Amino acid sequence: MQDLISRIQQTLQQENLDGWLMFDFRGRNEIANHILRRRQDQMGTRRWFYFIPATGEPVRICHRIESHALDDYPGRLVIYLSWQELHQALASALDGAERIAMEYSPQNQIPYISLADAGTVELIRSFGVEVVSSADLVQVFEAVWDEEQVELHFEAARRLMTIKDGAFNYVREALKHGRRVHEYEVQQWIWNEFERLGMIADHPPIVAVNERASDPHFAPTAENTREIRIGDVLLIDLWAKLNHPRGIYADSTWMAYAGETVPDKVQTIFQIVYEAQQRAFQLIKDRFEAGQAIFGWEADRAARAWITERGYGNYFIHRTGHSIGYEVHGNGCNLDDLETRDNRRLIPGTGFSIEPGIYLESFGVRSEIDVYLDPVKGPIITTAPWQTEVIALLGD
Repeated sequence: MQDLISRIQQTLQQENLDGWLMFDFRGRNEIANHILRRRQDQMGTRRWFYFIPATGEPVRICHRIESHALDDYPGRLVIYLSWQELHQALASALDGAERIAMEYSPQNQIPYISLADAGTVELIRSFGVEVVSSADLVQVFEAVWDEEQVELHFEAARRLMTIKDGAFNYVREALKHGRRVHEYEVQQWIWNEFERLGMIADHPPIVAVNERASDPHFAPTAENTREIRIGDVLLIDLWAKLNHPRGIYADSTWMAYAGETVPDKVQTIFQIVYEAQQRAFQLIKDRFEAGQAIFGWEADRAARAWITERGYGNYFIHRTGHSIGYEVHGNGCNLDDLETRDNRRLIPGTGFSIEPGIYLESFGVRSEIDVYLDPVKGPIITTAPWQTEVIALLGD
């Protein structure tokens, strides 16, 4: 833990910040709890604050009833009982600080980070302290993968691609032999394969045909499942990680056509989506090689511009990509200039998806790859090989 605090203080100095104030009430600040690796079995019914200054000793501020809430961490302990004592403790801890970070996002621009409530931010500002977003700090200490996690992700990606191939083959064999096969059946086959290969996920995968593939979060169930028939467009989106305490997710979406030859319209739409994906990837690659900063919103704009120029901008209804970590949607930078304007930098050591889509009335298309931004080699597509054309399930 002392090593973690030292690394945080070095980063604070590099960012010209006077400190990082972590705060939680009843488990609401998942980021602070995760970065500090707080035990999940600790009772938490009162507010605690942990101030890590850029230099010097941290300060632990805990309620008298839960005075041991931060025993696992270095720093001076201040115990409060009344709200007046809490305010006094905070004012004292922040004395001399001018600019500190909290889990705050101006105008809730990045809601994944905006976990400190407005009232608490107002309280800190009342002490004459400027509050800035901890978004980039969170990336460094939450979203960067270490060597073991990189290996866990690559292995998860390898197994995921094996399962993906098996799922399409499962559908192919059923169609070839005239056996009825449904979306939910394929979803459950994938789910069972996760278990067999030692993988876990927060939700079963997406298996969707035709217009259902135009719902980015469609979930087949035993009640709403539809048969996969000859002539259908089929989307499979699957994500999972190794059943390991430090596992990192892999996430991929592939497209297929239940027939011998992919219709021109389907292949054309896929090609637009694929090229949009590659433009986002190429932007990231070029910026890395030039030693320039890469921002999430720029990568989204690169993909979105390509789709918009071809007349399908109104059919691209979500961000281009998301951070990947312990959760499939991690706390690092997203590729987003639509739902939010993610002005965080894509930093080395992090992973993310690139997954543009076009969702028409009759069918939807999405193509998704995972990328690891290697500190030396630059962006690497980890879900390889990646899809370059729609699979014809009954083709040669």
